[in-house]
Amino acid sequence: MIKAKSTAFQPNYAIPPGETLRETLETIGMTQAELAERTGRPKKTINEIITGKAAITAETALQLENVLGVPASLWNNLERNYRESIARLKEEEKLQKQIEWLSKFPVTVLENMGWMPREDTPIKKLKALLSLFAVAGIEEWKKVWEVPQGAYRGSKAFQSYPETIAAWLRKGEIEAAQISTQTYHSRSLQTALRHIRFLTDESPEVFEPKMKEFCAQAGVAVVFVPEIRGTHVYGVTRWLKATKALIQMSLRGKTDDHLWFTFFHEAGHILLHGKDQMFIEASENGYKELGQKEKEDEADRFSQDILIPPEEYQSFLDDHDFSLSAIRRFAKEIGIAPGIVVGRLQHDRLISFNRGNTLKKRFQFS
Repeated sequence: MIKAKSTAFQPNYAIPPGETLRETLETIGMTQAELAERTGRPKKTINEIITGKAAITAETALQLENVLGVPASLWNNLERNYRESIARLKEEEKLQKQIEWLSKFPVTVLENMGWMPREDTPIKKLKALLSLFAVAGIEEWKKVWEVPQGAYRGSKAFQSYPETIAAWLRKGEIEAAQISTQTYHSRSLQTALRHIRFLTDESPEVFEPKMKEFCAQAGVAVVFVPEIRGTHVYGVTRWLKATKALIQMSLRGKTDDHLWFTFFHEAGHILLHGKDQMFIEASENGYKELGQKEKEDEADRFSQDILIPPEEYQSFLDDHDFSLSAIRRFAKEIGIAPGIVVGRLQHDRLISFNRGNTLKKRFQFS
């Protein structure tokens, strides 16, 4: 979630509350020794508070209220603000030494997409980036995104663009957190997929809310997040927790055959494979080398078969008529968008990749 940009002034220095105490004593003409006597505190302690070496405790704040007539809440607030300022300055000093880490991320792109606020200094940009990922620092980011490599072993894309894809994945997490879902149940998802299959020929205004609703009832959040240029990501399947899965898609490809194949492919991962892995679908994934080819092939077959049942597909192929009118007729008979049939025929090398594309619908983010 993007937070509103704070307009509060934050100085690059910290004023100890003892400075206010010193000014108060000067105003009323009271010495440190007299204050120590009246509060029952050692003179050394009073001096250390004034010089910023000792903190004003809640008990001391009450004593100052009784002696000076200044509310304890003011002293407590001054002390809290001072300690917060000290911590912030130390944090900024630490981050200043790590500014180079920013260059790993497409910060300008993330700002233009509205995923993080525009800031005017590198330090503020770095803090905004950490806030996007909901981590306290760079080391924490590495623990969350670099250490669990097993979750990403199916993707060369993540290895090539770890920071950029991490930002895309994080945006999906944020969007999914806003979707209320039922507890995941495989049978409910299978039922949802049967309903969703008949939405493929509808407009996005019709199918998007319905597919999200059907999936949410089955324990799956579906989100569409624009691809960040250079990552070549189509979609991802992951489990946010044991009772909630996420299907995240980028609209890469932009045509209905790509969208629906990717969606049912990701759904296949949820139904067929475990909850301990993340599956990232990108243009160049190393599934074979990394031991994921079998699972990807299974998800491919699942998507192909649910969209175009094998028996019906074979019957269509037996007619050897791949004209546009025949494709439209076949798509209507089995209740799917004709562009999906075109995409399947192109994939199977039964028609050229420049034929039938007029039957495909193209989508874009609004």
